[in-house]
Amino acid sequence: MSIYELKPRFQAVLRPLVVRLHTMGVTANQVTVAACVVSVALGLWLFFAAPSAPAFALIPLWMFLRMAFNAIDGMLAREHHQQSALGAFLNELTDVLSDAALYLPFALVAPFSPFWVGAVIVLAGLSEFTGALGPTVGASRRYDGPLGKSDRAFVFGALGLYVALGGPLPAWGAWLMPIIALLVAWTIVNRIRRALAEAGAVPRH
Repeated sequence: MSIYELKPRFQAVLRPLVVRLHTMGVTANQVTVAACVVSVALGLWLFFAAPSAPAFALIPLWMFLRMAFNAIDGMLAREHHQQSALGAFLNELTDVLSDAALYLPFALVAPFSPFWVGAVIVLAGLSEFTGALGPTVGASRRYDGPLGKSDRAFVFGALGLYVALGGPLPAWGAWLMPIIALLVAWTIVNRIRRALAEAGAVPRH
């Protein structure tokens, strides 16, 4: 089960707004790029400016809004005939870039290890790359969990809220990033297995 599976209900709520944006001439690619610009700006500001803990409240707020942006750009593309080759590249690449920027500030939060935050960033990028490779073996674009993009947004949003509220993380919190990394690695394996199964190319032992 993944939060991604709730996407159809979220889209239904957003559909009237999408119709209005289309009428105004807003394009899917514009929404995609705008979401990436805000994500990168927020992540880099939190990392380099190192503001006080309450500033981390911007992460869960933006994570939620970013999910809306991602749903909107997809609906504009599919439902209003704005799909394009450029859009396909932007959709995948900006998601990876945005995730990396938004996870980066947690390298400054004790007791998280910068190494493990970096590992999560790398594995998250690989998980999206793995999902995007599905069509190359005759499967669909894979969004399997247990820790896909939407699930990671929930986890890091919750962590950001906890930090913002001033809750000090206990010493055992150092294990959270390795656990997240393990779950993302499991996600990669699941996406490979299920893509191969879907394509009818499950390797035989």
